[in-house]
Amino acid sequence: MKNIIILTGAGISAESGIKTFRGSDGLWENHKVTDVATPEAWQRDPELVLRFYNQRRKQIRQAQPNKAHHALVDLEKGFNVNIITQNIDDLHERAGSTNVMHLHGEINQSRSSIDESLIYDVRDVEMKMGELCELNSQLRPNIVWFGEAVPMIEQAIPLMDKADIIIVIGTSLQVYPAAGLLDFAQPNTKVYNIDPNSTMDSTDNNLTIIKQNAGIAAPQLVQQLLN
Repeated sequence: MKNIIILTGAGISAESGIKTFRGSDGLWENHKVTDVATPEAWQRDPELVLRFYNQRRKQIRQAQPNKAHHALVDLEKGFNVNIITQNIDDLHERAGSTNVMHLHGEINQSRSSIDESLIYDVRDVEMKMGELCELNSQLRPNIVWFGEAVPMIEQAIPLMDKADIIIVIGTSLQVYPAAGLLDFAQPNTKVYNIDPNSTMDSTDNNLTIIKQNAGIAAPQLVQQLLN
């Protein structure tokens, strides 16, 4: 059975009503990145950071998987499918995908402030100051912030090497280290890019660019591959 790797970004979740973090004005929900998404922001004002991610969590839990998410589940009928996502939402899992890797963490998880291996499920919508890990340190969102390492990238790289087909959905792949993942694929691996605003190299013979929204193009591509 052939291996398909799917790389997803904010574009696939936007069709479920989840706002992309960074708007055209460079702000995230009216906050500067440096105020809510860096280790320094956490040290300076952890309550603000928690409020920001609590709002994101509420928004994500109210959203539902869309046609693109469900189509990727169907792909498992004929292929070994691994999804590598830059998104922190759980829409892939809720749609039914079984192999999902989150490069940048998960909104529904918290972790220790002093030991990143101590990870917990967030059962309530809100995280609060005073919630401690077993080492008595404040719990923080299990999100990879700017300036922090992306530990899951080491597990993603070997998957790319074994890919027969790669499908890139809703991401420009311009932010590293995720941007470098395609470099680890075999030279002749077939790549599909679903993105209405794709900026990928259209002269690459192994690349097919589909300039449509994921909810339209993903189901069509999945049926094409299954057939």
